[in-house]
Amino acid sequence: KREDLQQVRSYKIRGAYNEISSLNREQRKKGIVCASAGNHAQGVAFACAKLKIKGIIFMPTPTPKQKLEQVKMFGEDQIEIKLIGDSFDDAYEAAKKECEIKGRTFIHPFNSKKIIEGQATVGLEVIEQVKEPIDYLFVAIGGGGLAAGLSSVFQVLSPRTKIIGVEPGGAPAMQKSIEENRIVTLEHIDKFIDGAAVKRVGDLNFNICKELLHEVIAVPEGKVCQTILELYNRDAIVVQPAGALTITALDSYAEEIKDKNVVCIVSGSNNDITRTAEIKERALLYGGLKHYFIIRFPQRAGALRDFLDNILGPTDDITHFQYSKRTSRESGPAVVGIEIEKPEHLQPLIDRMKEAKFFGEYLNDKPDLFEFLT
Repeated sequence: KREDLQQVRSYKIRGAYNEISSLNREQRKKGIVCASAGNHAQGVAFACAKLKIKGIIFMPTPTPKQKLEQVKMFGEDQIEIKLIGDSFDDAYEAAKKECEIKGRTFIHPFNSKKIIEGQATVGLEVIEQVKEPIDYLFVAIGGGGLAAGLSSVFQVLSPRTKIIGVEPGGAPAMQKSIEENRIVTLEHIDKFIDGAAVKRVGDLNFNICKELLHEVIAVPEGKVCQTILELYNRDAIVVQPAGALTITALDSYAEEIKDKNVVCIVSGSNNDITRTAEIKERALLYGGLKHYFIIRFPQRAGALRDFLDNILGPTDDITHFQYSKRTSRESGPAVVGIEIEKPEHLQPLIDRMKEAKFFGEYLNDKPDLFEFLT
C-alpha cells in the first residue's frame, strides 16, 4: 500500500486532516499548534492550507532545510514555523506551552482519537482494493497511531488477518511496552529511522495495539538500509527509512507468509537526499561488506604500494584513508576503510595483514571509536 504517493508523501495527511477538519468554529478561529520534525508537520501544513486555518508548527532547530521548505510549500500562507531547541522533545514542550498561553488546539502526531480515526482510512482502502482475503498485514510503528487505526478496522472487517507491527531495532517502544504490559519509556534510542523512532508510544495506541496486534517485531537499522537500496535499484521506489520497515520485516516471516496474501504499508517517502551516503554505509556495514581498521605502515618508501599490491584482494576497495606520519618511529598508523565484495573475504584479508605485520586493530566492533567514522 503506497502511502508514499500521497500529496505530502506520507499517510500523516490522513490523521492531521481528520482532526483539524473536526474543529469547531471557536477552535478554528484561535488556530492550531503542532510539534514535528517531518511528516506530521507536512500533513498539518497541508490541512491548514486547505481548510484556511492558521497554524504554528514547532520544529527542532537542526531540522534539514529540505523538510522546512516542504512544510512552507504545503502550508502556503496559513502556517508559521518556529524553530526551537535541539530535539523533538524541546519542540513538543514549546508547542504545548503555546497552547496553554494562547488557548490554541494542539494536534498530536499520534496520541489522539481523531488522528487514529484518520489513519484508519488506510485500512478501509486496503480492504476495498484487495479483493482476496488478506492473511498478513505489516504496519510500521512509531507512536502507534497508524497501527492502532489499521488494527481497529481489521478487527471488524477482516478479523482473520494477522497484523504485524514493525519497529526500528534501536527504538522498540511498543514491543517493550507490550512485553511488560505497561507503557515503557525508553531511556536511549537510535534516531536514524526518525519517522518511527520514539521513546514512548501513545497510551491510546498502546491499549489498542496490545489487544489487536498479532505480534510486534523490531528490525535492525542496517537491514532497513539494505531494503531502501533494493527498492530503489529494483523498483525505482524512493522511501524514507520508516517507509521501508514493513518490507524489511518480510524476511523474518519467510516461512509463515509463503503462498499467503500479504500487504505491507509503505508509510512514506520524505527522505532527505543528503542521507544517501549514510544509508549506503549502514547497508554495507550490516551486510559485512564495509570494514574499518587501524593499519600500521612501516615508515619507508613503498609501504603503501606493498599494501595495495600484496594485501588487498582484486575486488577490495579502499573507501577511507587517514594517515598520520610519525618521525623516529618504525611505523605510522592509518585509519583505513575497506569495502569487500563478499563477507567471507574479511578473514583472509585480516590474515594477510597480520602475516605482513600491517594489522593494528579492527574497529567495527569498537563502538566508541567506530561512531566517529560512520
